[in-house]
Amino acid sequence: MNSFILIAILLTLATIGYSFGQRRARKVSGGEPSTLHSRPQYYGLYVALWCGIPSLILMAIWLIVEPQVAEWMLISNLPEDIQALPADRLSLLINDVKNLASGNIVSREIDGALQRAADGYASARQIGNAAMVVVAIAIAVIGLGFAQRHITPTLRARNLFERAVSVLMIAASTIAVLTTLGIVLSLLFEAMRFFAQVPWYEFLFGLSWSPQTALRVDQVGGSGAFGAVPLFAGTLMITLIAMCVAVPIGLFSAIYMSEYAPPRMRAIVKPLLEILAGVPTVVYGFFAALTVAPFIRRTGESIGLDVSSESALAAGMVMGIMIIPFISSLSDDVMNAVPRALRDGAFALGATKSETIKQVIFPAALPGIVGSLLLAMSRAIGETMIVVMAAGLAANLTADPLEAVTTVTVQIVTLLVGDQEFDSAKTLAAFALGLVLFAITLTLNVIALHVVRRYREKYD
Repeated sequence: MNSFILIAILLTLATIGYSFGQRRARKVSGGEPSTLHSRPQYYGLYVALWCGIPSLILMAIWLIVEPQVAEWMLISNLPEDIQALPADRLSLLINDVKNLASGNIVSREIDGALQRAADGYASARQIGNAAMVVVAIAIAVIGLGFAQRHITPTLRARNLFERAVSVLMIAASTIAVLTTLGIVLSLLFEAMRFFAQVPWYEFLFGLSWSPQTALRVDQVGGSGAFGAVPLFAGTLMITLIAMCVAVPIGLFSAIYMSEYAPPRMRAIVKPLLEILAGVPTVVYGFFAALTVAPFIRRTGESIGLDVSSESALAAGMVMGIMIIPFISSLSDDVMNAVPRALRDGAFALGATKSETIKQVIFPAALPGIVGSLLLAMSRAIGETMIVVMAAGLAANLTADPLEAVTTVTVQIVTLLVGDQEFDSAKTLAAFALGLVLFAITLTLNVIALHVVRRYREKYD
């Protein structure tokens, strides 16, 4: 059975448990809900939690453990001579068995032994999934009956429900923290392997980027060049161009929609502006490559400038258009959240609307505006498709926006495309770039947090 179907069944049983819990609470109260410690809804939620949470926990554990158990059973049923194969050949054989069991293409000729192993593996997975479904539904039903039977007027259902919700929130936040820690440690571990092969100062301050290392030392390009300054410079240039386009347009549109636009106009303009955020980035890439870049090239040639067919200016302009909704929509919401009393106080002192916006509303909304700018900047730094299609892959160290450049994210994708060996400096360079990008983003967050705290204390 599909996992989503099982989750739907468990949610249905939890809904039924919620209804049964409410009925049971009203019944034990003798028709007087005031005699209950908690409202009937909390008794329903109490039953729903007992009905759904244990089964979902079991399901999560089983989905993690079951593939490992099935693979162990597969290996244990193989002949001893096959089990004695080297680890890489045994792993390839197991992958072929799994692919054959799931109907995918295998890398070898299908013989009787391989087919039997695949049939046994598929059968074990089916039996395991069926057992999980039966046990999960049984636990849900048992939990429903257990919780319903323990409903009494003195049961502190609200306290138990709030405690359970608190535990779930702590678990969710713990997972988020551990995920972030895992990402950082994985980047750090692989980056240290890279810096063991390439000096860190060469990577951070080198002016040449050519990571195409050869397979043999005697081949051309056997040493490679890993100076990442051209990548950082290209990322910074395109991000600055994008922010120069997006910040004025986004802020002015937010001020207009918040302070000047009639309600009917705002109801039309804001959704239309937010449509830009839903356009796929590949569409922006086509627009940049087929429309903006040729226009910039023709305009530059008409005034005697040498403009590359792929330029940082084209990518930055289109990227700025893409991130306008991040600034305008969030800034508009923040400005609308400024208390009306601040506006009225400014008007009472004789300030005009423009003076009120400049001296009262904008400073009061500055923390949220800084947050919107940070979000837009992070979006620009992490963009890949527009840069690939409009700015190219050339790692040029230049301050001319009319030339082709590349960014850190584009190079990360380029280094990890296809079959790669994770022992070479070429592949490990992607993790070093990711670590530096993470450090830059963290620094931006710290700066923004400092600004937010400073002005939030002033206007609380």
